[in-house]
Amino acid sequence: MDYNYLVAGVARAFELASVGILVFGAVLATALFLYRLMQQWLFPAAYHAYRADLGRAILLGLELLVIADIIGTVAIEPTFQNLGVLAVIVAIRTLLSFALELEVSGRWPWQRGASGEAPPTSAAPSRH
Repeated sequence: MDYNYLVAGVARAFELASVGILVFGAVLATALFLYRLMQQWLFPAAYHAYRADLGRAILLGLELLVIADIIGTVAIEPTFQNLGVLAVIVAIRTLLSFALELEVSGRWPWQRGASGEAPPTSAAPSRH
């Protein structure tokens, strides 16, 4: 088996996993949103939780896409042009990840709670 073929297959597997996570995450987040509405959550709280759930799915999908890009670029054709394109792609996806993290948790990734753990990201149910 050819090395480039194997590495390209691994990169493609990460890309497919990313798409699967994005689709599954969107479907699951939508199902949870509808469930929360049926549980008498107020719409704004259910909507906020829905956006947070979608953001988490997108973040995980983006991370896997970065892995696929790194594998595909560095292992197969590490030219300066390809590495430059990879750097731009990773920079854009990193900025998107930071923006999504801020949207989901309300804090930047480096802002942790006093205990060193990330703050909780799910909205508490409002049933009034």
